[in-house]
Amino acid sequence: MTMTTTQGTSTTHPADRHTTIRVRGARENNLRAVDLDIPKRRLTAFTGVSGSGKSSLVFATIAAESRRLIDETYSTFVQGFMPSLPRPDVDTLEGITTAIIVDQERLGANVRSTVGTVTDANAMLRNLFSRIGEPYVGPPTAFSFNVPTARASGVMKTDKAGGATEKKVVREQVYLGGMCPECEGRGTVSDLDLSVIVDESRSLNEGAILVPGYKPDGWMVRGFTESGFLDGDKPVRDFTETERHDFLYREKTKVKALGMNMTYEGLIPKLRASMFSKAPESLQPHVRRFVEQAAVFVPCPACDGTRLNESARSAKIHGKNIADVCRMQITDAAEWVRGIDEPGVAPLRAALLHLFDSFVEIGLGYLSLDRAAGTLSGGEAQRTKMIRHLGSALTDVTYVFDEPTIGLHPHDIERMNKLLLDLRDKGNTVLVVEHKPEAIAIADHVVDLGPGAGTDGGTVCYEGTVEGLRASDTLTGKHLDLRVSLKDSVREATGALEIRGARQNNLVGVDVDVPTGVLTVVTGVAGSGKSSLIHGNLAGRDGVVVVDQSGIKGSRRSNPATYTGLLEPVRKEFAKANGVKPALFSANSEGACPTCKGNGRIYTELGFMETVETPCEDCGGKRFQAAVLEYRLGGLNIAEVLDLSVAQAHAFFREGEAKIPAAHKVLSHLEDVGLGYLTLGQPLNTLSGGERQRLKLAMHMGERGGTYILDEPTTGLHLADVENLLALLDRLVDSGKSVIVIEHHQAVMAHADWIIDLGPGAGHDGGRVVFEGTPADLVAARSTLTGQHLAEYVGV
Repeated sequence: MTMTTTQGTSTTHPADRHTTIRVRGARENNLRAVDLDIPKRRLTAFTGVSGSGKSSLVFATIAAESRRLIDETYSTFVQGFMPSLPRPDVDTLEGITTAIIVDQERLGANVRSTVGTVTDANAMLRNLFSRIGEPYVGPPTAFSFNVPTARASGVMKTDKAGGATEKKVVREQVYLGGMCPECEGRGTVSDLDLSVIVDESRSLNEGAILVPGYKPDGWMVRGFTESGFLDGDKPVRDFTETERHDFLYREKTKVKALGMNMTYEGLIPKLRASMFSKAPESLQPHVRRFVEQAAVFVPCPACDGTRLNESARSAKIHGKNIADVCRMQITDAAEWVRGIDEPGVAPLRAALLHLFDSFVEIGLGYLSLDRAAGTLSGGEAQRTKMIRHLGSALTDVTYVFDEPTIGLHPHDIERMNKLLLDLRDKGNTVLVVEHKPEAIAIADHVVDLGPGAGTDGGTVCYEGTVEGLRASDTLTGKHLDLRVSLKDSVREATGALEIRGARQNNLVGVDVDVPTGVLTVVTGVAGSGKSSLIHGNLAGRDGVVVVDQSGIKGSRRSNPATYTGLLEPVRKEFAKANGVKPALFSANSEGACPTCKGNGRIYTELGFMETVETPCEDCGGKRFQAAVLEYRLGGLNIAEVLDLSVAQAHAFFREGEAKIPAAHKVLSHLEDVGLGYLTLGQPLNTLSGGERQRLKLAMHMGERGGTYILDEPTTGLHLADVENLLALLDRLVDSGKSVIVIEHHQAVMAHADWIIDLGPGAGHDGGRVVFEGTPADLVAARSTLTGQHLAEYVGV
């Protein structure tokens, strides 16, 4: 085979395009002119440490070029409505087919999105109820909570009276949808938790108002006590009905108080206007925390949280209305569908059963269709997206998966592996970015990238079979069969956090003591109740810190340097070294490029078309004015410092002219949590869930004591990095912290001091504590699925 590369073209044997995806000269992000042949209609696993270039190759190169080429097949008119995608930085890409990306991006926090709406389930159910629901209430839209209940329309009526003609418009209601008019299809209405706002055992002068800024001797509280409506020395619980109304809800009224004429207003409307109507990010941190605690959403009393109006809820099939079915666990909904035997809806019944069975097959049978899409984890979201592809008749498609085993118990990984192999066996190419040995083991072909992360990665270290990878000298090969042993001795608990009668979601009155002063791992199959138990009962207690994978609030201007506070001492040192103001070294202040206002990018709004993003031509994407970049510290300007990786910055700020002890401490914590490859200026909105969690953890590293809750901290971690994580967890416990980890990774389970295992199954088949004790006892008993898999892992 010969190949010559000229301006993105090549000469190859025609048969090669049918058997391989040929990549030549891939340089996207940190890739170093990667050349690669990927077999088609096979399952290829891409391995390597976080930041080694896996996603750059699979998603930013292969999948991105597939999407770009597909877009080019549309007419110029249609392309005008689509975003213009740049060509990936690669010399040649041949043999690519239509790429379908099944990633971990959350399904969005739109309050109207549910598991039923993001799949075809709700659409099918609406059709079913419109066909055979009794009584008949209308077409499918009559069962949709996203279509308004009624629309007013003007109808011209003509009346003739005494020979005269009189025309008038009569307003009529045309009924369209099933939306509850009270909550507008959201299922919830906002309310305020008075127990967070007012301590009714105290008087106003004793500090009954718990709102930040409302001090007993301050003018905010004196406005109430001097209004003439209230007794400032009387406990709030003793207020008369009138006094309570005046205190909490009275409308604006002119009064004489504080020695002047002023407008009096009840506490609740005052707070709604001053705090609860504002964007959270505009509030001071302590005020934001108060608002998040006090604002609550309660089920809509009109529709009981179903989102549907009374008409939609009146139609039933076998005693169930559509809201009843959507509230069922999907395994139960499947049984309900099987009981429908009306011949007129046989094809619809078969389609619904196939869909529900797909949910069960993929390990999501414990969900309900009314579950808000935004509450699904990244792993659940990815598996939900998979459902639409399982029964697809398409072949010769390239499916791209981003760690599909995330959030899966070892028992569930077996099922996921079968699904991936089924997709391959239908004649498709399956590309999987993965870290778990159990998932790598089923691959037909492996591409290992590295050897390190960031600038130390971007090359192909190994390409071949799984057995060849085991025998290779790569970091992945060395760790593929490595197993963490059970500890010879475990730490003794110093106390316990009691949980009594826990009933959140599927929990069935759980009583459990979570030990303190040790490393506790909470495990169980997906949907068994782990998060419900820990987050629902321990989060919010004094001294408990939750370090999860949720998004970090901040704009595209935020990065690890700004989030950790690292940039502050760096700016001051730059200012000191150059005799200028620190504000010059902030892209959000005086040093910002005036053209892009410190964004580094220009965002062009094109009306109904997608916003176009381009690098700023004046600063070249560096975000700073040219004059600012003339100032240096240790030979680097501020933009060059922000381009450093954490590891590089750690060395840079450790000694010499650029020695900054405060920066050194922050960077040490970032390296401790395995983020040495991140660049200081990388936008936070580009970080994965696992990276966000580790960044948050780094922020708490210097604190003493307390209880930390970590939710699947192995997410996105290479096998070698898991060892570093275990050492980090040990350091946290040894420093006096209690660490509770919700986790499926057997290495973390084996390393625990105490295990709480939930199950035995998912949904209403779970919600119970099926084991409490040491890992050694769990392995010895083998009484749970977790115990059986852990025993196999440690080789006992």
